[in-house]
Amino acid sequence: MSHNKLKGSIFFYFSATLIAIFMLLPFFWMISTSLKSSGSVMTIPIQWIPENPGFNSYRKVFEIFPFARSIFNSVFVAVATTLITVLSSAMAAYVFAKFEFKGREILFSLYLATLMIPKQVTMIPNFLIIREIGLLNTFTGLMLPSLFNAFATFMLRQNIKTVPDSYIEAAVMEGSSQFRIFKDIILPLVKPTLATLTVITFMEAWNRYLWPLIVLTDRSKMTLPVGLSLLNGQYGEQYNLLMAGSLISIIPMLLVYIFAQKYFEKGLSVGGIKG
Repeated sequence: MSHNKLKGSIFFYFSATLIAIFMLLPFFWMISTSLKSSGSVMTIPIQWIPENPGFNSYRKVFEIFPFARSIFNSVFVAVATTLITVLSSAMAAYVFAKFEFKGREILFSLYLATLMIPKQVTMIPNFLIIREIGLLNTFTGLMLPSLFNAFATFMLRQNIKTVPDSYIEAAVMEGSSQFRIFKDIILPLVKPTLATLTVITFMEAWNRYLWPLIVLTDRSKMTLPVGLSLLNGQYGEQYNLLMAGSLISIIPMLLVYIFAQKYFEKGLSVGGIKG
């Protein structure tokens, strides 16, 4: 390696490390604050390493608030929403990619046009529909709009289109049903994209605040973001409690990303099939 290339590599890694440190500073501050007592949170200068660290904030969060119930509700809603969104989008993408029917491209274009409509605009119509069919204050009503996801359908359609038609034709000749072709051929071949959409959808469902706040009125059914907002309203000055609750809410997203990491980067770029 030449001297100039060595200097360039050193500069690159130094800059990347510096940027990473600055990006992680708020996260380190959250961890540090959650381990402090209420009296030492606002000390100046900031104590990055607490003098008497403890887990009292984490224990107190569960004592003063139905935090465990909120976590369970969020896990259930996020997992169910992810499954509904990914499966329904995969089935729609398979139809749009491999089935020839009149008006397919026009219908798909109209479906994609819904991406230009902000979600805030559709909340009131969705709320009225859910109220009319009697699904207010239910998890079913909360998750029902997730059946339709144009972005996920578009990503999966682009990937499914790269699957050779010969695979499907051979399976049809052997007597396989369309469901079996979808399950045994299509889904395994688009696994990276499915993993990417799973992570994105789970994060979106886990962090969703406004829609659960509108649909769910029962305190026992509230999700974690709604619970954290109520916690902030009641204990807004106790930052150690807020940071403890926020850190707990981050853990599921980190676990999902860690388990799907090997597929995540592949799925972001929709390409051909690797044999």
